[in-house]
Amino acid sequence: MSEEKAKKKKDETPRVHSIDPAAVEVLKKAEDEGISTVFSRVEEMKQCPIGAAGSCCAYCAMGPCRLVGKGAEEKTGICGATHGTIGARFILRACATGTSAHADHGRDIAQTLKAVSEGRATSYSIRDPEKLMKVAGYMGVPTEGREILEIAGDVADIALANYNGTVAGGELTYAARAIGKRQELWRKTKLMPRGIDREVVESMHRTHVGVDQDAEHLLDQAMRVSLSDGWGGAMLATDLSDVLFGTPEPLTSKANLGVLRTDEVNIIVHGHEPTLSEMIVAASQDPELIEYARSKGAQGINLAGICCTANEVLMRHGISPAGNFLHQELAIITGAVEAMVVDVQCVMQALQPLAEKYHTKLITTSPKAKIPGATHVEFDEEHALDIAKEIVKMAVDNYEKRGETAIPEHTGDMIAGFSHEYIEYMLGGRYRASFRPLNDNIINGKIQGAVAIVGCNNPRVTQDEGITWLIKELIKRDVLVVVTGCAAHAAGKHSLMIPEMMENAGPGLREVCEAVGMPPVLHLGSCVDNSRILTILTHVVEEGGLGEDISDLPAAAICPEYYCDKAIAIGTYAAASGAYVVFGVRSPIEDCSEVTELMTTGWEEKVGGQLLWEPEKEKILEKVWNRIQEKREALGINEEKERVLLDMAARREL
Repeated sequence: MSEEKAKKKKDETPRVHSIDPAAVEVLKKAEDEGISTVFSRVEEMKQCPIGAAGSCCAYCAMGPCRLVGKGAEEKTGICGATHGTIGARFILRACATGTSAHADHGRDIAQTLKAVSEGRATSYSIRDPEKLMKVAGYMGVPTEGREILEIAGDVADIALANYNGTVAGGELTYAARAIGKRQELWRKTKLMPRGIDREVVESMHRTHVGVDQDAEHLLDQAMRVSLSDGWGGAMLATDLSDVLFGTPEPLTSKANLGVLRTDEVNIIVHGHEPTLSEMIVAASQDPELIEYARSKGAQGINLAGICCTANEVLMRHGISPAGNFLHQELAIITGAVEAMVVDVQCVMQALQPLAEKYHTKLITTSPKAKIPGATHVEFDEEHALDIAKEIVKMAVDNYEKRGETAIPEHTGDMIAGFSHEYIEYMLGGRYRASFRPLNDNIINGKIQGAVAIVGCNNPRVTQDEGITWLIKELIKRDVLVVVTGCAAHAAGKHSLMIPEMMENAGPGLREVCEAVGMPPVLHLGSCVDNSRILTILTHVVEEGGLGEDISDLPAAAICPEYYCDKAIAIGTYAAASGAYVVFGVRSPIEDCSEVTELMTTGWEEKVGGQLLWEPEKEKILEKVWNRIQEKREALGINEEKERVLLDMAARREL
C-alpha cells in the first residue's frame, strides 16, 4: 500500500465505525496516540465463521464439535447432537444468561425495598407512594389502613417469592397482568413461567450434555425462561425502581461526549443498577463535596452516564448521558474523566488498562463483579450515601492529576422519561388517563402502527447508523417509535427525540403529535424498561378496537445493533408475548435452519410472534413495514374510511 493510500485509509477508518461526529473525533485522537479501542480491536479480531453461524458446540470436553464441510446439515457432534440441537441450546443458554442479568437487577431492587421497609437502608425512601399502591394492587397486598412501610415490606416479600417459585398459584405474579387470552395460551403451551430462578436453573440443566435434545422443546424453554424476565425480573425492577426513585416524567437534557466539562470534576456512572447511581447523584450535589471540589481548583462536580445507568439517572434527574455502550472507552480518552464508577453488565475489561494511560480512576462497586487492577469500593445499600460520598471524594482528589483534555463539542438535545403512566396521562388527561386517542388514531390511519427500537451497540456494524436510519424512515411513514437502552442514547445524541423531529414525520403522525404535544420518538428508559413496552401494548389491546392480543397489533420491535445475551432474552420474551421482532448484525444460528424455522414460522403458529435476524437495515424496514400492513389488513383498518359528520341525534345515540 502506498504512503498516500495508507494515510487516506487512516483518516477514513474511524468514519466507517461510527456516524457520531464526537466518536469520530475521539477515535482519530486514539489512533494518533496508538491507543487500542473496541473499534480497532474488532478489525484485528476476525469472527470465527463456524462459531458465528452456530455450527460449533463447546458444551462438553468431547468437543468442541464443528459441523462444517460437505453434508454439514447431516453431520452431528460426537454425542450425536444435530445442528438443530446445538443451535437451540445456544439460544436457550443465551436467554437464561440474559434473564439472569435482569433478574439479579430486580432482586437487588426488591432487597433494597425490603431494607427500606425495615429501616435498614435510611439513604432511600418511598419516592412514589402512588406507584407502590398500584404495585400492591397487582400483587394482592392489602393497603387499607396500613402504614406505607408495612405495605412496602409485603410487596418486597412477594417480589422475592417470584424468584424461588413460592408465589401463590405457582405462576409469576405479574403474568396475571398479561391479556387473559395470552395467559391461557401460555398455560396451554406450557410456557407459563413458574419462578425466575427455577426457570434459569432448568434451562442450564436442559442444555447440559445428554439432557434435552429436541430443538422445539429447548426453544419452548427459551421462551419460558425469557418470559420470567419480561413479566418477572425486568418488570419487577422497573416497578420497584419507580417506587423507590420516582416514576419518570418528561424532562430535557443533552447527550454525547460534549456534556463533559473542562473546569469541573467529571464522574461517569456506567452499568445498570440505580441503587448505586441514585446515591452518586445525591453525593455529587452535596454542598460540602462541591466546596471540596472548588478547593482542588474545580468549579464543581459534573455527573454523566454511560449505558443503562445513564438512562436511569437521565429519566429521573435529567443527568446527561455521555454516550452508549461504545462510548465508554472514548469518554476516558478525552482525558477529562476523573472517575468511571461501574457496577454490572456491559462494562469492558479493557477499561482498566486504558484508564492507566490517562488519569482516570476506574472504580468497581458490585460484590458480583471485579476487574483486575481497578479500585474496588464495595457498595452496600445500608450505608449507601456514605459510600457514594467516599467515591465522589476519590474523584475530586483525582482532579489535580488531570492533564490535557480533548472534549468534543458535539451534543444532541433530547426529551426523556416517558413512563407508560405518563403516556396514558398525556393522551387522556389526569382524570381520564387512557390509550383511547392512540388506538383511535391507529384505527383511522393517521398512525400506521408502533415500533420499539431497542438494545445495544455492536462494533461489527457502524455505530448508531441502523438505529437512527430506521427511526427516521419509520416516523416518515407515520409510525410512532419508542426507544430504550443504548438505542435511546443513539437517538439522543442525534437529536431525534425532540419536537423538531415532527418536521420529518409523516402528516398523520405529525398531526397527532402536535395535538398531544409529544415528539414522534419517545424515550422509555433503560433495557429493563422494555417491560414498560409490554405494559403499553397490553393497555392498548385492553382499550379495544385493535384485536384481542398483542399478536393482533400493527406493531414490531427492532434491535438493530444487538451484541449480548440480554438482548436475545428481551427479543424472546417479546416474541413469546406475541410481538414481531427483528435483530440486526447477523444470525448466531445462521447454519441452523431448523432453529431458524422454529423461531419464525414455528413461533408464529405457536405464540403469534417471531424472532428473526436481518443484517441489512433496508430489509429490516421492509419486513417491519410489511408486518404492520398485514396486521392492519387483518384488523380491517387498512382502508381509508369516509369521514362521517354526526348530527345531534346520532351523537345522542352514541
